[in-house]
Amino acid sequence: MKTMMKLFLAGVALVAVLGPARAEDKPTIEIMSSWTSGGEAAALNVIRTEFEKRGGVWKDSSIAGFGAADAAFQNRIVAGDAPGAKQGVIGLAAADFVNQGLMNPIDDVATAGKWADTLPKSIHALISYNGQVYLSPTGAHGESWVFYSKEAFAKVGITEEPKSWDAFFSALDKLKAAGIVPVAWGGQAWQQTKVFNMVLLSQVGIDGFLKIYVDKDKSEASVEGVKKTLDILGKLRAYVDEGSPGRNWNDATAMVITGKAGVQFMGDWAKGEFTVAGKQPGKDYGCMIAPESEGMVYVADALWFPKTGNAETDKAQKLLAEVVMDPAVQVEFSLKKGSIPMRGDVDKSRLDACAQKGLELMSAGKIVPDQAIVLTPQQVGALDDFVDEFWSDASADAATSAKAFFEIFE
Repeated sequence: MKTMMKLFLAGVALVAVLGPARAEDKPTIEIMSSWTSGGEAAALNVIRTEFEKRGGVWKDSSIAGFGAADAAFQNRIVAGDAPGAKQGVIGLAAADFVNQGLMNPIDDVATAGKWADTLPKSIHALISYNGQVYLSPTGAHGESWVFYSKEAFAKVGITEEPKSWDAFFSALDKLKAAGIVPVAWGGQAWQQTKVFNMVLLSQVGIDGFLKIYVDKDKSEASVEGVKKTLDILGKLRAYVDEGSPGRNWNDATAMVITGKAGVQFMGDWAKGEFTVAGKQPGKDYGCMIAPESEGMVYVADALWFPKTGNAETDKAQKLLAEVVMDPAVQVEFSLKKGSIPMRGDVDKSRLDACAQKGLELMSAGKIVPDQAIVLTPQQVGALDDFVDEFWSDASADAATSAKAFFEIFE
């Protein structure tokens, strides 16, 4: 008995010396993201919960607004104090960091998880550089959506989704006459560019859109397509409220949720806000692709993994990359975020009606890339400035501006 007691006390003493397992002994990672709205935060928490379940320690460094988050990230990189992971868009911005040797590859995780077999070929190509995988994709978003309040539509007698721009403006007139804000407008440059793009796709089609953004085509047909787009964009000015300048996208979504506004042009991440508010697609709100559009603009998010010089962080990065691509996590994340899972082998039956529509378009190849995927960060900034200047100047001539549009590629 005395021997057993001595062994017990010796064990207690050893624990006292060593202490409990420390957080720093676990895979620890700092995440920088711009996902701060209700739906975005809920989606990010899906990844966090699973990461922590697998023994990881999560440090959140979320910053509202992806422009502010990107600037903060770049400052951290320059200062030699990179975070362990960054949420960002798949595209040329990520490629720039990879080509500068600032990112860690996660090719071993991708190979073990057979990502090449489960991701669309175009997406796998976009997360790969020089034969290695660097990004862990979280989900794809459609950006050609018009969300509308079923209550507001019913109140003014709009019984079906407008199929043409003429019918759409007629519906907006009814909302305006009833004292309802027709369009919940997010008056920030990036949001206005999203609207420009979805209208552009409706005017020039998939081939025309790719000619403009990928081939930098300046033909008469392309110039005319941009002019028609600006005509429609300019016409929308008469249907927004005075409080629109500077409005955050989720605040605009809230206007539709509460029935204060009729419609909002936004990517399908807006669904996350409806979900958090307890609203159901088809019952409380509707989702339609922009009038006259044969497809949708898409953007894809991913986690990037900067080099930090810390071996423990490297391990945490690989654990996080694995978690993000877990089939169950992909579905749960998408349900909260409003996105479409990137993996092709997940249970799609749980996706809502809006996500199913987007999935059909993606599966049929009726998609075109967001400008962040095919343009340099500098060109993206120039495009935002171009659209913002046109929107802010009610006297701007669409024909003249259409010719000036192509200067963003120079």
